[in-house]
Amino acid sequence: MLVNLRSQWADDVDQELPLPEYPRPQLVREQWVNLNGKWDACVHSPEVEPDFFASILVPFPLGSTLSGFDHILQPEEILTMRTYFENPLSEGPERLRLHFGAVDWACEIWINDVAVGSHTGGFDPFYIDITDALTSDSSQKLVIAIADPTDTGTQPLGKQTLTPFAIQYTAVAGIWQTVWLEPVPHSCIERVYTETAITAGTVTVNCDLSNAKSGTQVNVCAFDGETLMSQGSELVVDDSVSVPLYFDDLHLWCPSDPFLYDLVIELTDANGNVLDRADSYCGAREVSCEPDDAGHMRLYLNGSPIFHLGLLDQGWWPDGLLTAPTDEALKFDIEATLKMGFNTIRKHVKVEPARWYWHADRLGVLVWQDMPSTVFNMVEFGKQLKEGTKPEEMEWESISPGKDPEGFRSELDAMLHALQLFPSIVVWVPFNEAWGQHDTNGTLTHVMRSDPTRLVDGPSGWTDMGLGHMRDHHLYQDAEQLPEAESGRATVYGEFGGISLYIDGHSMFEKGWGYTKTESVEDFLTSYEELLAAIGSLIPEGLAGAIYTQTTDVESEINGLLTYDREYKARPEKIRSIHERIL
Repeated sequence: MLVNLRSQWADDVDQELPLPEYPRPQLVREQWVNLNGKWDACVHSPEVEPDFFASILVPFPLGSTLSGFDHILQPEEILTMRTYFENPLSEGPERLRLHFGAVDWACEIWINDVAVGSHTGGFDPFYIDITDALTSDSSQKLVIAIADPTDTGTQPLGKQTLTPFAIQYTAVAGIWQTVWLEPVPHSCIERVYTETAITAGTVTVNCDLSNAKSGTQVNVCAFDGETLMSQGSELVVDDSVSVPLYFDDLHLWCPSDPFLYDLVIELTDANGNVLDRADSYCGAREVSCEPDDAGHMRLYLNGSPIFHLGLLDQGWWPDGLLTAPTDEALKFDIEATLKMGFNTIRKHVKVEPARWYWHADRLGVLVWQDMPSTVFNMVEFGKQLKEGTKPEEMEWESISPGKDPEGFRSELDAMLHALQLFPSIVVWVPFNEAWGQHDTNGTLTHVMRSDPTRLVDGPSGWTDMGLGHMRDHHLYQDAEQLPEAESGRATVYGEFGGISLYIDGHSMFEKGWGYTKTESVEDFLTSYEELLAAIGSLIPEGLAGAIYTQTTDVESEINGLLTYDREYKARPEKIRSIHERIL
């Protein structure tokens, strides 16, 4: 029997303006307009004009309870959505950008019936300059048409499927993050990311710019509260600039002290006139993989080894699917993770809104960020597993077919580009197991070159090719002996555990799915403590990190420490005490 679950935040959703918070905390401007709310919507075939027979609550995706539009988009269908807005531009040279936090998967956009742009990729933010399509009317029309092949296509999609089962979940389509308008000057700041050099006591602020003229410079000030801690200026070259900031006593970021500097960034012309201004922030930290005094490869933060004890976090919601009901809900999973005594989250084959990473930065948690994987045939995988074939020896072309290396690389680069600022992200995970795995070492090398400030897991589980900072094993049986270490690579369990516990009234199905089964909270705690004791015994032998499966139940999967609607299965202080005794 299917139970309609709602999280405790569902009733807090503002039907007129859901998720009203500023969506891009890494680059904040004062002027913006939130377009979330009720839009006209319809699902139709490509040959038929949309008739907008329904409404949908943006930014909740089609098929979610909170969207108000109960339909799973099929590969042969189009979802078309429409809204109206007022032009926020005043008389002047500013341009108006239309921002989408994320749209799953391919879309075309019109303003006042003028085609203004398109996008493919279900997990990355993008914008379109819509200035030239605006009219003198008080009301402007926005229409977006969306297609999504889900698991009939070759694109990255994470855990989505048209036939949900076990560890694969309900298909999602459409807008699933905030839509907003932003007036910007012709010459403007596009992106900010930072690099820390602890020995030198510096943080380098890198800025990407648009339309910067000769003589333009970027001025950066770093604050601790109201106190100016450092400042610097550099002339712009080819629409980019790196501004080093020097600190007498650099305050480092770490989970126990997640200190963040506030940044004020100004773009000025040759006469000192301010062309653009934005607020940002940074966490000063360095990560590395190095041997400890015993010769075991460890994961280091700011020059000291730190054991990564984390949760596999799917980021799904019973009422919003990919989208958390509120900002309070969005940060709850991070707060619960820390409350239970973990210091790490592996964000599993999903990319979150920017505000999630901002919460992770300010709350203090280490993040392993997965790239969403491509299609995975669960039935074929189960068949080969039942026949006794080990994952490393399976026929992966039949399990994870239809790879699109060029499309995958494009979406991978978009993720790296969008998330580069956030200090909480310390590990990139390009491939999960063999789900769409291809050109493994080429892809890992590309990521390591693209971002040398982080570690790269290569890959997480099963089909390792010898590259990456971490040798990642998946463990869903007893942890008796640590696998043999590989030279120059840290040994981690990128997934382990999966102890299931069904909680009546808090599960979507009467019978759920899990790796190992327990019948009561007491049985669960006993099994969990025994497993964590085994994990703890492997740390002196060289284990550098371990990610428990998982934060919450999701649909039929009941492996969570929390239920799908975010109730603790066991007291968080009890879980924390187990970690403290062992670690």
